[in-house]
Amino acid sequence: MTRVIENITGSAAETIETKGAAKVATRPKPTNLYEDVRSLILDIVDKMHLEERYPRQNIVQRFLEPDKVIVFTVYVQRDNGSVDIFECYRVQHDDTLGCYKGGIRFHPEVNLDEVKALATWMTIKTALVDIPFGGAKGGIKVDPTKLSVAELERLVRKYTQGLLNDIGPASDIPAPDVGTSSREMAWIYDEYRKHRTVARGVVTGKPIEVGGSLGRSAATGNGMVCTMMQAIKDLGLKDPTVAIQGFGNVGSHAALACAARGITVDAVNDVYGGIYNNQGINIPALVQHVNQTGSVVGFSGADKLLDDIIAYPCDILLPCALEGAITAENAHMVQARLIVEGANGPVTLDADDVLNDMGVLIIPDILANSGGVIVSYYETVQNRQGLYWEEKKVNDLLYRQITKAYQQVSNMARKQNISYRKASYYLAIDKIARAIIMRGAQ
Repeated sequence: MTRVIENITGSAAETIETKGAAKVATRPKPTNLYEDVRSLILDIVDKMHLEERYPRQNIVQRFLEPDKVIVFTVYVQRDNGSVDIFECYRVQHDDTLGCYKGGIRFHPEVNLDEVKALATWMTIKTALVDIPFGGAKGGIKVDPTKLSVAELERLVRKYTQGLLNDIGPASDIPAPDVGTSSREMAWIYDEYRKHRTVARGVVTGKPIEVGGSLGRSAATGNGMVCTMMQAIKDLGLKDPTVAIQGFGNVGSHAALACAARGITVDAVNDVYGGIYNNQGINIPALVQHVNQTGSVVGFSGADKLLDDIIAYPCDILLPCALEGAITAENAHMVQARLIVEGANGPVTLDADDVLNDMGVLIIPDILANSGGVIVSYYETVQNRQGLYWEEKKVNDLLYRQITKAYQQVSNMARKQNISYRKASYYLAIDKIARAIIMRGAQ
């Protein structure tokens, strides 16, 4: 195993599970997420005058570059005896407010810039929702659907071995992301505990049987809908209709949360295709269909959706697939008045400008999909206590915490006459900057 670690001096919804489908989502037109994130941060910090407020402290650079970048390769023997090589990443962006925290993504197009961007978002997200974590992210360049379960387990254990000195309950805590689930987290936990005495809190999103938290798998979708309900009140929407792009862990739980609140979901899609029913889709029946078939396609209670779901005539659009789904080229197709970002970075910065000009309210990913990391924090608390909570308590705490964050963002957006995205970044960056100064220069 070749391993390269880069230490960078002077630097300051996780939660989509595979459902056994034999296909991985392909990305839209490529975009450099890391440059987008850096551009937005530079725009925000310029308006905050951070360099003037904290002269000679190099505050801005601490946000732009990660603390540590870990890149290595692992060799995994396939079931037929051949050996494949996989590129592995872990980026630790910032731990000013607490230990590093972030998911692990398995996808054939994972790359270092993407992982850097996702780690940066995690730093901003955890600060925004006021939990004591920093930001990190991991990934392996792999199509998990092309590996057997045994091959996948060997890959996960090799990845864990490569990070033994970098992750831990008090240093860096991974979680599920695109292409991974509670199963992979259980493997990481089991491999880590072979080498370390304190292991249960090394990952979150674990199965309940090995220290996971009730409510964790649904947390991102539930948190999304909680912010959505707040925005519905602010916009004065009556009997709103919803379209959901992506029906993995986040999208399906968001749909169930909508149904539980009497919100009509008219259209849904996944990597195989889309469906719609102008009278509303029976979401519990659809979830059962997906569990049996692996796709929303063919559901008897809806018709086939031929057009792009982004253009579906609805009040609320929930993009819960991959980043870069809505770009400057297709943003004009959006008919929704409200977008709640379930995926990380589903709306590009250029599209953000177009949609803002169109009067579309966007609840940004760092707020909307923060339910996963919030309940991940609750999982670490329960692991440390050795005392586990009822699901109602988990959900009540989640709703209270994410509602508080939404209200702070909404108030800031109105006060400064800026978008919810910029307000979210402003609040989070200001909190981290103040903590950096309070902790001292070194």
